[in-house]
Amino acid sequence: MSFTPALNETLARQAIELPSWAFGNAGTRFKVFSTPGTPRTIQEKLADAAQVNRLTGLAPSVALHIPWDLVDDYGALAAYAQDLGVRLGTVNSNTFQDDDYKLGSLTHVDPRIRRKAIDHHFACIDVMDATGSRDLKIWLPDGTNYPGQGDIRGRQDRLADSLQQIYARLGEHQRLVLEYKIFEPYFYTMDVPDWGTSYAHVTALGERAMVCLDTGHHAPSTNIEFIVAQLLRLGRLGSFDFNSRFYADDDLIVGAADPFQLFRIIAEVVRGGGLEAGSPVAFMLDQCHNIEDKIPGQIRSVLNVQEMTARALLIDQAALRAAQDAGDVLGANAIYMDAFYTDVRPALADWREDRGLPRDPVAAYAASGYAERIAADRVGGTQAGWGA
Repeated sequence: MSFTPALNETLARQAIELPSWAFGNAGTRFKVFSTPGTPRTIQEKLADAAQVNRLTGLAPSVALHIPWDLVDDYGALAAYAQDLGVRLGTVNSNTFQDDDYKLGSLTHVDPRIRRKAIDHHFACIDVMDATGSRDLKIWLPDGTNYPGQGDIRGRQDRLADSLQQIYARLGEHQRLVLEYKIFEPYFYTMDVPDWGTSYAHVTALGERAMVCLDTGHHAPSTNIEFIVAQLLRLGRLGSFDFNSRFYADDDLIVGAADPFQLFRIIAEVVRGGGLEAGSPVAFMLDQCHNIEDKIPGQIRSVLNVQEMTARALLIDQAALRAAQDAGDVLGANAIYMDAFYTDVRPALADWREDRGLPRDPVAAYAASGYAERIAADRVGGTQAGWGA
């Protein structure tokens, strides 16, 4: 099969941001395994990310995490990234690794601790100013473990006030994207547990505040594509964090657990205009590699998103709408399933070859010798990552 010019055009502008932390050591609460060649600095993370982009053409930017990616000169870091063929993207804050935040950060009852958390976000905006980044992403770990432990309403009031102060500090072309998560690290309540809570807060802030949807942050059986459709309909879907899960926030390679779910999500992105030129929706991976090699894991992930995008773009929208309007239940479903079951991998290999990219990026990486070089070169120092 061959793709239409319109489908080729959409694939050509697809961009999936890589997370800097995916190249460091990460894993479960029980053990983090180190691997030879793991980056020790943000510069080495960027070099690894550049390899993914060089082989796939899909990953032109890298998200930063503060303070994991602290440097003295972010302008110089942006120039370094540009020399590698990538750019710096979303800036992610961190309020989950400081003892002061044990009982909350932006929602803490102590104004001193809230001030500390707000000032951290101001520092992240300073990084954005230096790098030209558009988005400040906030995943808030705040919550409670026991009924009665905290004032649920009071925590929401304090969160609203903290977010308002952060939003007011943004530049004219910068956005705040608020991520949600149903549980973890707290289990009775999270202060931003679902898309509705995130939506309520961002709509109160203003037009440059959006919702971030992480595909691993939902209860089992949640219809994630419905949430995607609704947020696109409301104009508040700011970004995706793609990963995959069997049980909870497993941080697995996107599409690994349920490829059909990924297809359904992308189908709603297409339906809602999220892949059109000028769309405000940003696409990013957010996953950690514990037992698999990191660079091939990122390559496989962006290819999985691309494959399901190509399949979703094959849905015959006119025929689907006609079947839906006619009440043809099975006919409409068949049109949908025909697109999902279409094997687009040979056509995507041709698409890459036409653009000077390897037909099989995973095999090309294995043959490149890059893994062996970084294992030999990156000896000594402290590998990037977080301990558990």
